[in-house]
Amino acid sequence: MRKTIRLFFVAALSVAGIILPASATIVQAGARDGVVVLKSRYSVDETVTKIKGSVAEKGIMLFDDIDQARLGNAAGNKVRPSRLILFGNPALGTTFITANPVAGLDWPVRVLVYEAKDGTVRVAYTDFNWIARRHGITSREKEFKMASEVIKAVTDPVHQ
Repeated sequence: MRKTIRLFFVAALSVAGIILPASATIVQAGARDGVVVLKSRYSVDETVTKIKGSVAEKGIMLFDDIDQARLGNAAGNKVRPSRLILFGNPALGTTFITANPVAGLDWPVRVLVYEAKDGTVRVAYTDFNWIARRHGITSREKEFKMASEVIKAVTDPVHQ
């Protein structure tokens, strides 16, 4: 049943023109609504290296690479590998902020690379159509479509 619902949801997104990888999962659970999770075929460090390489090769600005596990472990918490990569194109990203300043909460783009409990490596990011709905932005359809294509291009090299 769950697989059928997922397939229906992915099909509905495809019909709507939202392109997601076949193995993508959009988590729909309250505050996590709109989260796209992909499975990586590489380790956390290799995944981060490939994503950062993809960002650089596309001429996108890399803002930060935050090693959440290192920070958490140093604070006394046992944290599995987890890295938050922040990047973006100011010319594109700030168009959302001009439509609604609160959209700055979702810019720059964030990609989380983490090791799940089962040892697999996952890549997670917020779906751009969900971001548009979250902030009530209806005047930037072309830009949100472009942002969706960029995140897909950045994450494609690592996902299974």
